[in-house]
Amino acid sequence: MKTVSATELRANIYQLLDEVLRSGLPIEVKRGERKLRIVPVEKADKFQNLVYRPDVIQGDPEELVTLSWEAEVSLDLP
Repeated sequence: MKTVSATELRANIYQLLDEVLRSGLPIEVKRGERKLRIVPVEKADKFQNLVYRPDVIQGDPEELVTLSWEAEVSLDLP
């Protein structure tokens, strides 16, 4: 969670509010020894912030469907 001072909040209030609305993450404002928190009322869609990465899977994704790990892993539990 990002923490800002009251002075920084005053100087950048619109940018900070837009950041909270865009990311859905709260911002803490430190005023002396106390803290306040700015949070969005609606829950943010967590999937909205995901970055598309087309090159994560190396090879043919269809091969993952038939991939078998039984020979590699022993599942004998005590």
